[in-house]
Amino acid sequence: MSLRQIEPKQRGFLIVNSHPEGAARTVRRMWEAIPARTDGRRPVVLVLGHSAGYGLATLLAGLRRHGIRGMGVAFETPDTGRRTAGAGWYRTAAVAELAAEHGHDVRLVNTDAFSADAKSRVADLLEEHYGAVDHVIYSLAAPRRTDPATGEVHHSVIKPLGAAYEAPALDFSTAEPSVAHTRIEAGTEAETRATVAVMGGDDWAAWVRALAARGLLADGFTTAALTYVGSEVTAPVYRQGTIGAAKAHLEQTARDLDASPLLKERNGRAFTVVAGAAVTQASSAIPSIALYTAFLRTVLGDSGFRTTAEQAVDLWDQLEGRTPLVLDDEGRIRLDGWELDAGVQDRVRELWADPHRGLEASRSGADWFMSEVRALYGWNVDAVDYGRPVETDVPWPTPR
Repeated sequence: MSLRQIEPKQRGFLIVNSHPEGAARTVRRMWEAIPARTDGRRPVVLVLGHSAGYGLATLLAGLRRHGIRGMGVAFETPDTGRRTAGAGWYRTAAVAELAAEHGHDVRLVNTDAFSADAKSRVADLLEEHYGAVDHVIYSLAAPRRTDPATGEVHHSVIKPLGAAYEAPALDFSTAEPSVAHTRIEAGTEAETRATVAVMGGDDWAAWVRALAARGLLADGFTTAALTYVGSEVTAPVYRQGTIGAAKAHLEQTARDLDASPLLKERNGRAFTVVAGAAVTQASSAIPSIALYTAFLRTVLGDSGFRTTAEQAVDLWDQLEGRTPLVLDDEGRIRLDGWELDAGVQDRVRELWADPHRGLEASRSGADWFMSEVRALYGWNVDAVDYGRPVETDVPWPTPR
């Protein structure tokens, strides 16, 4: 037992501890926002990166709307006594509780998904409990990856290519948001290759091959990996930078998988899914992305800014054939039309042109962004009593 009172500890843009009840409440809040519907088949699904962001939203929407069965994989840190468990650890426990309450069959595994051991272990569990997989959703985001073949550790970076990037940024390291200035030096070829190795499509393809080798791809199998395009405002540091190179590799991997005999002989499909902007631990670490997202929220308001859960509902309805696929010219599933609407982007550019005045006009968006960042770690969540001690040593869930 580790019952103690905790307070948020912030270092710059990062919060280094999590609140278990707050993190659990964010999961239940997302669950309650997803319209329930579980008629039709109950596909077997593997969600890689289930504990945060779009992976979490996809898992919850799949459970609530389609009664999916199967597994989630994440790599989270437990409570150490000196530091709480990661928020994803507590979110996973909350997902398991919801699944049990509603009679869903899901197993959640804590392991390094990049490793060969993880692929073997997950395949064993699938083989034992579920059989062939109908969908694999790939939503992994990590700062580093160890190549299972060579043992080399690759580190990803968020840098522009060709020239340094200078832009306004949102400083939310203090109580009051303000506009700062960011300068990021250009990435090198080695840094670009390393970022592609971490965040490109190699590991995604390795998962598909590993499952195929065990006979675990169902007829009509579909796999989808999450990607992002975003605005021209942030393109120099994102889509045209090292991350963009990784996303381009991911998208090429989708085309290669889709055309491969592995999928063709199973009537399978592979897609990348272009999601819209969201507040995630990754996006909050890119200062210009933070300011852009605050402006975007201001322009769209509560009703126009689509949550990760809303987008996950759209994705599942498309993958399961309840609504037509929305594909672009490159064959990517698009969920981001609301963000890249021409009128919306025009208004964002107006705010970006004079960021100090823009922030004055976007205070509600900036406050919302700061609140959402804290909620990622379970802080500033409604209906949570932060003044009382809480159990931080929460066990990783085991199947019931």
